[in-house]
Amino acid sequence: MEFVIEQGKQPHHEECSTLILPALSIGNVGQLAVDLLVSSMKAERIGYLDDPFVLPCVGNDAYGPIPDGDLALPLEAYELSSSRLNLLQQRFPVVKGRTVEFAENLANFAAASGKEHVVLLSSLDFGKWKKIDMSSGLQIHYLSSINPDGRDDHCEQLGWKRLQEYNPAQRCWKYLSTLAEGNTMLESNLPFEDELEDEDYYPSLPFAALFSCLKAKGLMVTCLLCYCSEGDNIQDAFQLAEAACRLLGLNPSTFPGNRDGGWLSLSHGRLFMDHHQICLSFRFRSYYFT
Repeated sequence: MEFVIEQGKQPHHEECSTLILPALSIGNVGQLAVDLLVSSMKAERIGYLDDPFVLPCVGNDAYGPIPDGDLALPLEAYELSSSRLNLLQQRFPVVKGRTVEFAENLANFAAASGKEHVVLLSSLDFGKWKKIDMSSGLQIHYLSSINPDGRDDHCEQLGWKRLQEYNPAQRCWKYLSTLAEGNTMLESNLPFEDELEDEDYYPSLPFAALFSCLKAKGLMVTCLLCYCSEGDNIQDAFQLAEAACRLLGLNPSTFPGNRDGGWLSLSHGRLFMDHHQICLSFRFRSYYFT
């Protein structure tokens, strides 16, 4: 994975010890949440990441009210030095079967650039949620590297629920951990894709590979997750973005996203309205590069 600095920019990697990034999943909620954070914070784009396992694509500016020809690429790096924060936006999926390799590359980059805490934003299939409790509205689930069982007292104090399905002794979670630590393991006991059981769903997702590889590098990792379905996931994106701010002690009301402060509203940009169209245009254009 190669980091390309945008012309005229001077990144402050050593000062920005926290990294926020999405893990691609159902509904693109993690990507939408990062878009919301970047736009509302007015984070500065400082460069791009080039990785052989991310499909190539190109699109127009994702944040301006009128597209001005400023290209958006698959992996973009942003910086908010005042909050010691970097954000990474991933706009296109990983090559099928290469999720772990991509996660390893990203973990190496994060460790080499001095990151101490990585916050992963992602979504889970609502159809897989076994113990549904909507009494308190939309819920955040989390997974942390602080304790072996994924528990984090700070997240508990914020009212979030640990991902109950996380079991480091389960075969797929254990396999991911083994790969992330650079060890080899016989794959004879692992299921084929069409043989996955319910317990294999969670470790099969991109966030699980990223979590395992970042954890293996000794970094503190917090996954913030919400259950959703395909469709209008604007509210889910707000939920994840707000959760990230609460976790890091950031106050959205101080963000310079618009003249009123706080989150960028729909009336001041095309962020959410065009996100799926942008993804579609990426897909069409990527065929010319593959």
